[in-house]
Amino acid sequence: MNGAESLVHTLLDSGVDVCFTNPGTSEMHFVSALDRIDGMRCVLGLFEGVVTGAADGYWRIADKPACTLLHLGPGLGNGLANLHNAKKAHSGIVNIVGEHATYHVPLNAPLTSDIEGVARPMSHWVHTSRSADDIAADGKAAVAAARTSPGQIATLILPADTAWTELSATASVPGGGPTAPPAQRPLDAARLEAAAASLAGPDTLLLLGGSALREGALARAGQIAARTGCALMSEFSAARVQRGAGRVVAPRVPYVVAAAQAALARYRKIVLVGTTPPVAFFAYPGKPSLLAPEGCEFITLAEVDQNLDQALAALADRLGASALAPAGIAARSRPAGALPTGKPDAEGIAAVLAALLPEHAIVVDESVTVGRAFGSATLGAAPHDWLTGTGGSIGFAMPNAVGAALAAPDRRVVVLEGDGSGMYTPQALWTMAREGLNTTVVVFANRAYQILRGELDAVGAGAPGPRANRMLLLDQPTLDWVSLARGMGVSATRAEDLAAFADQFARSLATPGPSLIELVV
Repeated sequence: MNGAESLVHTLLDSGVDVCFTNPGTSEMHFVSALDRIDGMRCVLGLFEGVVTGAADGYWRIADKPACTLLHLGPGLGNGLANLHNAKKAHSGIVNIVGEHATYHVPLNAPLTSDIEGVARPMSHWVHTSRSADDIAADGKAAVAAARTSPGQIATLILPADTAWTELSATASVPGGGPTAPPAQRPLDAARLEAAAASLAGPDTLLLLGGSALREGALARAGQIAARTGCALMSEFSAARVQRGAGRVVAPRVPYVVAAAQAALARYRKIVLVGTTPPVAFFAYPGKPSLLAPEGCEFITLAEVDQNLDQALAALADRLGASALAPAGIAARSRPAGALPTGKPDAEGIAAVLAALLPEHAIVVDESVTVGRAFGSATLGAAPHDWLTGTGGSIGFAMPNAVGAALAAPDRRVVVLEGDGSGMYTPQALWTMAREGLNTTVVVFANRAYQILRGELDAVGAGAPGPRANRMLLLDQPTLDWVSLARGMGVSATRAEDLAAFADQFARSLATPGPSLIELVV
């Protein structure tokens, strides 16, 4: 058994059985080992940002890590933007990054780089294997790091000669099953008492993040709201929210500073569960960075690496709310027969989504400016999961959908994508086609970086002139998403009104495999 084979066996033994790959020469012995050893599903991405984004989406739905296979420092570097998003989402990922053979590194060949240095900003754990005999233990440590609550990025660097070298007779062999992740930190009794004493009436808020946005935890939060009269909200950048009819509603803190300030203005005390005090995405001249009103008191019940469901259960019990019916449960939206028609706008699009979204769908939302109103308008849709960008690095949605669809092949994954952000990682469409994934991609074609037109005004930089407009508009030539999708094996249509969109969306949901709708807005 060589080092690469040892690593494959270790990953499988540790419960990692999906590998998103974009390998090169230095990784060929690992590729060969994956070919010979049964059990690992290997999914090729044509760009490393697709690979890392897919691993993020896989964790968000499967609650277990996948691994990536990346080629040296440049390959890892190409995947960093979506690793940034994954880190902010607290997703567990095991990156396997090839390296030159140990004796080749000092020669400074063209692809030589400081891989550990490239990895460190987007990783919680970084390690380079020093010999074939070390790889099994290194692999187990990487998986344990990835599974550390609430989920971490682990990057294991594999020099080519450690991969091809045979293990010595004294080397440890893979086995023993997954290593248990470190125990979560226990709830602090003083924090529990402080939170219980703080929540009383409509001027107090329970602000939720992380796993507190799963269905069971939300129900406990709803019980607390029923007892205390407090309001519920969720952090803006939520990795996964379980929402829809029959589930407790926790509206997101708005993105726009003025809207966020207005939404938070009445609160004098905010209890934090798995999140931090809300801040603006950017600094704006003359506007605050902290979004809560001046003098608002923050009380942390539990941090994101603790068991948030248990924390909310303890708080509900402490308040005598455990037997109450939760407050704020969403009612079902209007039936599918009452669909809007006419020119596409945010309200009409949201109504179509709310009416037609299938039960237990997974929505991956990168709709940016078009979709800011979708959240409130889809609260009464059939129960579903809603995934959003967490790190602000665009191009996350289609790769994330690849991972989500592989984690839940029996569920429909709906991607809400801006045309500008979609062009960062369109290669994900090819992977969807190759793997036959049940994905419906809706591209909102406003043919502009529309969010930046708003940001230009928000920072006080003035109205865009001719040169600024050329940096913000996606025309001359106009993008043709139907041709792009078909060229990568995905069936595609274009809609220019709500009736056509509703018809195409319903047909896509009912048809196995991937499809794309370009909705001109």
